Amino acid sequence: MKKKRILVVDDEAGFTHLLKLVLPIYEIREENNPMQVIATALDFKPDLILLDIIMPEMDGGTLAAKIKEEPLLRFVPIVFLTAIVSSKEADGRKTIDGHPCLAKPVTKDKLIECINQYLPD
Repeated sequence: MKKKRILVVDDEAGFTHLLKLVLPIYEIREENNPMQVIATALDFKPDLILLDIIMPEMDGGTLAAKIKEEPLLRFVPIVFLTAIVSSKEADGRKTIDGHPCLAKPVTKDKLIECINQYLPD
């Protein structure tokens, strides 16, 4: 069975690399430059995008809007993985710009549960 593809976008390379190591059940592509995300996503064709909000050059909300403007990416689910919300807010099913969010730090189990909830079949 082919692994589901997840694009992890965060300006902290150590964080994206850590996610790649703890999520071997998925095919993970890391992107640490928000200005390159659209090109990377078009090349990688992710099934889901995990997106940080606070990044230099372009915040995650703006980037999510740009992703949704791209016809080949508009139906790819986006989950914000960010430190700007608390675990309590995220557990309350808080959304940002209509996208679900998870609070950093997050446990591996909670992250996998969320990914599986939003991955298309």
